[in-house]
Amino acid sequence: MTQRVFFKLLLLIVLVVGVSTAALDVLVRRTWEASLSSELQQDLQDKVKMFAVRANHESGVVPFQQLADEEAAAARARATIIDRSGKVLGDSEAQASLMENHATRPEFSSALQGQPGSDTRVSHTLGIDFRYVAAPTSFGAVRLAYPLSSITAGVRKIEKELLEASAIALLFGFGVALIAAQSVARRLRKMVGFAQEIAAGHLAARLPESGSDEIAMLATTLDKTARQLEINFRTLESSRQQLETLLNSMNDAVVAVSPNREVAWFNGAMKNLAAGSISVGTPLIRAVRDPDLLRVVDEVLRGRKVGNATLFSVAPGRTFGMTSAPLPDGGAVCVLRDSTEIARVERTRRDFIANVSHELRTPLTSLLGYTETLLDESPDPKAREFLDIIRRNAQRMSRLTEDLLTLARVESGEDPLEPAPVLAQELLRDAQVSFNEVAKSKGIAIEIANSPEVQVFADRDAIHQVFANLIDNALKYASGNKNILVGAEERQQGNVEFYVRDFGPGIPSEHLPRLFERFYRVDKARSREAGGTGLGLAIVKHIVLNHGGEAGVTSELGHGSTFWFRLPRAAVRVDAPVATGAKH
Repeated sequence: MTQRVFFKLLLLIVLVVGVSTAALDVLVRRTWEASLSSELQQDLQDKVKMFAVRANHESGVVPFQQLADEEAAAARARATIIDRSGKVLGDSEAQASLMENHATRPEFSSALQGQPGSDTRVSHTLGIDFRYVAAPTSFGAVRLAYPLSSITAGVRKIEKELLEASAIALLFGFGVALIAAQSVARRLRKMVGFAQEIAAGHLAARLPESGSDEIAMLATTLDKTARQLEINFRTLESSRQQLETLLNSMNDAVVAVSPNREVAWFNGAMKNLAAGSISVGTPLIRAVRDPDLLRVVDEVLRGRKVGNATLFSVAPGRTFGMTSAPLPDGGAVCVLRDSTEIARVERTRRDFIANVSHELRTPLTSLLGYTETLLDESPDPKAREFLDIIRRNAQRMSRLTEDLLTLARVESGEDPLEPAPVLAQELLRDAQVSFNEVAKSKGIAIEIANSPEVQVFADRDAIHQVFANLIDNALKYASGNKNILVGAEERQQGNVEFYVRDFGPGIPSEHLPRLFERFYRVDKARSREAGGTGLGLAIVKHIVLNHGGEAGVTSELGHGSTFWFRLPRAAVRVDAPVATGAKH
């Protein structure tokens, strides 16, 4: 890490120094070169003017060659004297007689016209760059020439000094980069070690750091984050332990399933129920082999809806009620409640009711027979009145025992259903024909309001009993009205809804949720007078539930009541009646 940081810092320093050196070289060299050139130009101009003044005064007295040599020595430059025709009269660097005419030189051309002139070019005589400055005289012109190599040498000296300074800066930067890299790397290594401890779960690790730079601020922030993570983790861990303790203390078995249908979590009760060894990651099918549980879990994982089932093969001889619900992570949780004792008690209750009802049938039949015999033979009006009361109560008890036996058989499945495809309109016609005479005796007509040509999957005799209870109930409360409507309608959920509607006084809304309970009556006095046992709607509900349907009621005071039940539609829709077999 130190080397990486060092090389990065060194590269940065080299880049900064290099760019700075290049910038300074361009700016300083150009500025310095321009400054030297300007100074040289001004110096030559001043000196050439003095040269021209002296040449005007001493021409004819001092030889031109001597004058050129002396002036060149004084000005430290090359001196040249020409006449008006451009002929060289004297030159400090060459023999005048051998030199070509200079009238066409730019600086002499301007001087011969009376104006100072200057030019920069390579000397034809010496072959190096010169700066030429000429001034007019009375007999022609004089010129001073200075080699530019001195300017170049000065610029090169500046460049050399700049490079030396850059080398010193780079050397210094090398040291700074090495020291800074070691410091930064040391601090970063501490942060890396700290992060590795946090990643390993050691949330108690701390990162002390002092200073106000960015690395110190980062370290302080990381340290605060670790402290907060530790607090949050302790809170979560405490909550998890509390939840785990709570779930393990439950008698209900709980198991969480991942989206891959693997065990994600389970409590102690579930461990005791597992068919084999159970652990996190075990496929659910290996841990629990109940097909109903696996089916419901599969439905919950796919449909993301709560599912319920009764399980009989999780443990031998035991019954469990299971509820499964989806989890936010895509999995599901299952809660299994042991309902073996409840089922046993319920079975005992049903058996008790069935046995008691069965035992009561014989004495009640005898009681009715003897009572009716005495009624036929007794001449005493008072005795006949008492005997009639006994007969009515015996009849009521007989109906009650019959309904109790029927309900017990329906709940226990003692008489298994024999469902088959049957037309809805046939079920409606059977109900109408069977109770039409009874309804006419009360001045009421049973009408079929709607009869779709669709088949339902049902036990014909059992559904006839459902209609019998509903129509009998409607006849009791339809007094004063002239008709009862029966009908059926198709539903989008693949069901057919049958209904029996009366136009009686209606049922208050607070009674509707409990109408299908055993022995529940809205008007107890009127129900007893009409001969009701309070079990008819309970029988209806259980028969419909055994068909995989549901039953309900809608009612409005003053507008009558509609009792309905839904049955599953058969797979094939027909357009003509088909023969169906009745239950034997």
